[in-house]
Amino acid sequence: MQRKACVTGTAALLAALLAGCSSGSGGGTSPDDSKPNDTGTSAPPAPPGKYRTLPEACSQVEQSTLDSMLPGIKGITDEKQREQAYQGTATPTFDTDRRVGCRWTAESPYATDHLMVDFERVVSYDTTVSDDTRADQVFASKEAAAHLTDPHSSSGSGSGGGTKTDGMGLSPDSAPEGDPDTMAGGGTGTAGDACGAQDVDSHGDQGGSPSGSGSGTPSGAGGAPGALPSRTLDDLGDAAFLVDACTTPASAARHRTVTVVFRTSNVIVTVQYDEQPSRPTDLPDRKKMQDTAQELAHKLSGKLSG
Repeated sequence: MQRKACVTGTAALLAALLAGCSSGSGGGTSPDDSKPNDTGTSAPPAPPGKYRTLPEACSQVEQSTLDSMLPGIKGITDEKQREQAYQGTATPTFDTDRRVGCRWTAESPYATDHLMVDFERVVSYDTTVSDDTRADQVFASKEAAAHLTDPHSSSGSGSGGGTKTDGMGLSPDSAPEGDPDTMAGGGTGTAGDACGAQDVDSHGDQGGSPSGSGSGTPSGAGGAPGALPSRTLDDLGDAAFLVDACTTPASAARHRTVTVVFRTSNVIVTVQYDEQPSRPTDLPDRKKMQDTAQELAHKLSGKLSG
């Protein structure tokens, strides 16, 4: 009987030792070893932009708008050519879901007018940066390149003098695809820097004087009533700006280009409107060009938002 008790006691001791080893802090990792702030999941990707596709650019501008901005288009006598002029010409693109554009051209006895619209859908390839944030960065680079004029400046001259720009007043690396021919020697600024002391339209009327008496306001003091230099716009899309550039090519009429650029979510839209009068003595109507370009931009913004 005494030997049996001894065996039983030894077995109990071995069982206790084995139990202690299995619950010890050996080489294995217990579930409680994870870090307190480690949830075990990665951060969710940034949200995509509102727009996944782009509209067909040449169908976005109404015929009445083309009649207003391109007066010569109604005067095209050949019906087929007039129809083609209204349809416009699509700008080349590698991906219609990323960029589309269209341009129109018309000549009248008074001037040659060009209109271009460009839609760019911005996509962020960084999962931590949203499409909207990336689009805002792209827009900001375009705005910085435009060297916008302070509308409260008494001189009304741009701050980016000497900067080589394209027809938009933007540096070449920020210009949209399909821009019209570049204007050498151009730049941001007012009618006073290249288009003379007063705003005069291509019909010879003073921009600031309905009677055409020549009493218009000198553009160096702000131009015709309501006409401002290159500037940011507060009532268009999520952000917007306007560039007004004018050049005087040698032995040719003055050439004005008004460009409106705005961003809505992850889409950046550019409206570029330029005019060159037939006579070197005429000046493009600055206020009218700015007003009509902004009106078209508002229409395009409404179509996108709708």
